[in-house]
Amino acid sequence: MMKEKFNILTSTCVPLPLENVDTDQIIPARFLKATTKEGFGDNLFRDWRYDKQGNKIESFVLNNPTYSGKILVAGKNFGSGSSREHAAWAIAGYGFRVVVSSFFADIFRNNALNNFVLPVIVTDEFLAELFQSINNDPKAEVEINLPQQTITNKVTGKSQRFEINVYKKLCLENGLDDIDFLLSNKDKIEKWEETSR
Repeated sequence: MMKEKFNILTSTCVPLPLENVDTDQIIPARFLKATTKEGFGDNLFRDWRYDKQGNKIESFVLNNPTYSGKILVAGKNFGSGSSREHAAWAIAGYGFRVVVSSFFADIFRNNALNNFVLPVIVTDEFLAELFQSINNDPKAEVEINLPQQTITNKVTGKSQRFEINVYKKLCLENGLDDIDFLLSNKDKIEKWEETSR
């Protein structure tokens, strides 16, 4: 199934300036029984968003209408802990297209890319400045340019280049998952099979 193509995204941001956010905090273990991706966004950061009675915790950033956007700006070491892909499902299901941090756990980074969420690694200094810009003005925008592999803080004008696997970049730009990619190359595969006999 074709996903939304990723090219250049300009958006406001949701700040989560906490370090070492693990996958159990992103999506608590009790929600892992589901086998489809539907509804996971509702439980993103569930135990931080709601109390035990199911009431919104007003102080948590996702419950603060001041902040919105398709970019989650997180502290260092985001997505550590277990390898559950459900964490990426929850982030994508909530509507985030990008997570910015100065360090990601490898498994989370790969799971994010497989679910059309772009993990962007920046320096600690760039991240701190980004948090400052968002804190000063919740309407501050960030531009993610995937073709150029740059992230730009529109408030300060500062940019940084980020790395991404060439294959995953191609998939994001064309809205293809692994199966879509194989299907899109079906003719080439069949031709190769013919000539390899």
